[in-house]
Amino acid sequence: MVVLAMRSIRQRPGRFMATLLSAFLGAAIIMAFHSLHDTAGQRGVDSVSAETLSTAAVVGGYGTLLVFFAVASTLTVNVRQRAAEMELLRCSGATPAQIRRMVVGEAVAVALIGALLAIGPATLGGRLLLKMFQDSGQVAASVSYSFGPVALMTGIDITLLAAAGAAFLAVRRATRRRTPRDGARTLLAYAALVLGALGVCSTFTLSATDAALMAPPAYGAVLLSVGFALLTPRLLSGVLGRLPLRGASGWVAVRTLRERASQLSGVLMPLILFTGMATATLYMQAVENDVIAASGVPKSVDAKNLETLNLTVVGIIVVFACIMLINSLYAATTYRRREFGQQRLAGATPGQVLGAVGVEGLVLTATGVFFGTVAGLAGIVPFTIVRTDTVWPERGPGVWLGIVAVAAVATLGTTLGTARRTLTTPAVEAVAPAA
Repeated sequence: MVVLAMRSIRQRPGRFMATLLSAFLGAAIIMAFHSLHDTAGQRGVDSVSAETLSTAAVVGGYGTLLVFFAVASTLTVNVRQRAAEMELLRCSGATPAQIRRMVVGEAVAVALIGALLAIGPATLGGRLLLKMFQDSGQVAASVSYSFGPVALMTGIDITLLAAAGAAFLAVRRATRRRTPRDGARTLLAYAALVLGALGVCSTFTLSATDAALMAPPAYGAVLLSVGFALLTPRLLSGVLGRLPLRGASGWVAVRTLRERASQLSGVLMPLILFTGMATATLYMQAVENDVIAASGVPKSVDAKNLETLNLTVVGIIVVFACIMLINSLYAATTYRRREFGQQRLAGATPGQVLGAVGVEGLVLTATGVFFGTVAGLAGIVPFTIVRTDTVWPERGPGVWLGIVAVAAVATLGTTLGTARRTLTTPAVEAVAPAA
């Protein structure tokens, strides 16, 4: 099966490009930040600089989770679209274990290539991070950059483990003959919501000057976002039941979304996580900056480290959320070529098909932004009350509108662009069975 996996990659490399891109960017980010550990471990580095550089551990943890989700989203779509191929292998005598080894072998091979290609960009990125810390006065100018074994091993190991784990879970779901039960997923979702609510409420037990004041609402908002993301099939079904859509495109869009609610959860997950985490982090950091500026006291090194960490984490979330969205939407929309051809042969015009796809994108964007915003506000309001004795932050909706714009461009741009390109194929050719 390993030989078959390698031949599959050589014969059809295009279908693995999404996984390769996710692994490449994930490994580059992980190695760039973990190279700061190698830099901090050199002789002659002062304690303040070493403490600042230790933020790589936190960012590396976020990077690990995001790499796993990004690779998992691409592999899930890839495996789902290969259902006929896997069924043919099973009819030819292959066991589910052999199919799992084939898919996992493909994923590990692609992830290894992506990790090796990421070494050069990671080195450059690590140097830029060190320069940024030095320019802001958080790290001494005498500290030299080092890309060593910590960065190399963590980047490769984490990327390979994430790819292997994501591939195993994806193919395990695809090869199970019984209908999967979502009891464990629902339990995890409600547990995340409960823990998130407790984290948000625990903000009121801290004082306005507590150094850890931002942690409970931030982690609470993250857990609430995760809980909403795990409940996306139910949330989407509830939203669709209340939509007053009219016209041919609206009717087709709602019917399609209802039929594909569970599959589209892979699109809503990154949308909710991105909106919730970015909204909560950016607004809480803005409130903190306003309070420090009003006090007239210069920012301490710890305050600068926290701001750098928050902005960096949000940047990583933006990158990976966009990757997950674009990969999932591109693969899912391209896979619907036959469906689009059937609709056109049944009498739908290309404009009506494109309109239905646009409505689907709008519904997904609005749903993801709404629940992500709810999770973000759950963290922002308690933090603002404790820190400033006011309910709402002074910053206007500009930051939130920017977050919504990024989400909308990534979702609608990818969906409509891919659908428009797919519709260039003649309808008869689109519905014809592949050779």
